[in-house]
Amino acid sequence: MKLERILRGVGGFFVLLSVLLSQMHNRYWLIFTVFVGINLFQSAFSNRCPLKFVLEKVGFKSCEQQVAEAKRM
Repeated sequence: MKLERILRGVGGFFVLLSVLLSQMHNRYWLIFTVFVGINLFQSAFSNRCPLKFVLEKVGFKSCEQQVAEAKRM
């Protein structure tokens, strides 16, 4: 699976989870939704994301890296 798809999936999961928890437990879970939104917004401009750094260390490759490898072969 490509790194970008994982990032979008995890971001969407966290937003849905925090909205669900805000309805079931406490409205302060929406602060987590705001944190995820701010992180997604800043990563659109800076191309830096904490989860992206972790996934790259684990071994997942971005679309750009996969295309570059395919061209070398």
